[in-house]
Amino acid sequence: MIDYSFHWGPVWKAMPALLKGAQITLEITVLSMIIGTILAVFHALGRQSKNKTVYGLATGWVELARNTPSLFQMYMAYFGLGTIGLHLDSYTAVLSALAFNNAGYLAEVLRGGFNAVPKTQMAAARSLGMNPFQAYSRVILPQVFRVVFYPATNQMMWALLNSSLGMIVGLKELTGATAFQQSLTFRSFEFFFAAAVMYYVIAKIVTMGARLAARRLFRG
Repeated sequence: MIDYSFHWGPVWKAMPALLKGAQITLEITVLSMIIGTILAVFHALGRQSKNKTVYGLATGWVELARNTPSLFQMYMAYFGLGTIGLHLDSYTAVLSALAFNNAGYLAEVLRGGFNAVPKTQMAAARSLGMNPFQAYSRVILPQVFRVVFYPATNQMMWALLNSSLGMIVGLKELTGATAFQQSLTFRSFEFFFAAAVMYYVIAKIVTMGARLAARRLFRG
């Protein structure tokens, strides 16, 4: 028989702090995806380059990002860079680490998207007088993003959940804020249950937002 009395009052009292943590979680998730996607486009193209230096740099980034733990990447961004004189605050360190990780995974997703677009599309765009930048931005990339949109959404969910690791470097995102508040009241179950519900709601909002965006962007 479980002998435990639930007390939700401390959770409601701390709700502003938890909502602030949820806001930071959402901010870091979205920003890391935007930065990661921009970097991933260059890495995906680099992985297809015939220039060995460009190919090597892009491949090195992808291999390191995909084959090392996210926790290690955050330690490197916060503690590792600090030892060589590049001190990042916890927000910037977590954002940098997640963007690094996202870029590695998204580069492979985008590479698959580039391979799905017929090579003749580039030739057709160039035959119409477009330079390489115009061909990629107006013809190739819109088709690539349509192909990889849902796999990229999965990566965004991964970034959302990985942002919880930010608490290890002192960031008061949702998990960090929850851990701090429960340490003041010792109502661990109530606080972590509330945080789990908030993560679930955020994840569903992200999923629904992605579906609505897909319908608006790719209809027709």
